[in-house]
Amino acid sequence: MKKSYLVLHFAVILAGFTGVFGKLISLNEGLLVWYRVFFSAVWLFLILKLFKVSTTIGRKEKYDIAKIGLFITIHWVFFYASIKYANISIGVVCYCLTSFFTAVFGAIFTKKLAISELLLSLLTLAGIGLIFHFDASYQVGIALGTVSSAFAALYTLYNERLVQRFDSKLINYYQMIGGTIGLGIVLPAYFYFFPVTNLIPDVQDTVYLVLLSLFCTVGLYVLFAESLKRIPAFTVNMSFNLEPIYAIIMAFLFFGESKTVNASFYIGLLLVMSSVVLQSIISLRRKE
Repeated sequence: MKKSYLVLHFAVILAGFTGVFGKLISLNEGLLVWYRVFFSAVWLFLILKLFKVSTTIGRKEKYDIAKIGLFITIHWVFFYASIKYANISIGVVCYCLTSFFTAVFGAIFTKKLAISELLLSLLTLAGIGLIFHFDASYQVGIALGTVSSAFAALYTLYNERLVQRFDSKLINYYQMIGGTIGLGIVLPAYFYFFPVTNLIPDVQDTVYLVLLSLFCTVGLYVLFAESLKRIPAFTVNMSFNLEPIYAIIMAFLFFGESKTVNASFYIGLLLVMSSVVLQSIISLRRKE
């Protein structure tokens, strides 16, 4: 069990870099995500061949896995849009709402409401409320980040069922293919409303995309899927609320975002982190 938590925490550290790459890559959010899922599918194809993992499953199973990949793809589009319309700090803190949506959607799916999950989610909401209070100019970024976290919650809940039946690398492979095809279909319409001057990334963006796809997508979501085999979806998403710590430290160091926050931001962040620690303690005690 402790090994599963170590795996999960390492995945959270990798997740902390996703916001940084989103800021560094000059492509708009739609194009950025398409290249991310495409490169990730290529990496996963090579990994499956290397580890000799069979990809021969039924057509229906492939479709069922691929369509869940649309949830994570949409999550990324809104996540990077949140970062580009606001900043890294706002984008990653909005992700903390995932645990709230997981508790709500989980209650709808199972017809059961866990009081502890709801209370911890409300603690997270209180923290985020304080964080967002520091500057109303980021309202668009906040709204985009909220939508992003809702899709992330749906992805986790549906993925929790898949990891019990299929290899995690196989799951991510078909999900990345689903994301590549699904987003590719809507990109022409997307470009109509959000025109771009360049469809092909330059050398610097390509390097960032390769790193993002290999470590922060393939590595991250394989570890994510592995942790779901032993740890409940709500606990996993609560643990990912630690992502802002790493991402915000990086944003402060490399992009000078510390100049745009005040005391309420730090108090709110403390409340969010407290909810993570409390949920981890509760989860461990239940397992014991």
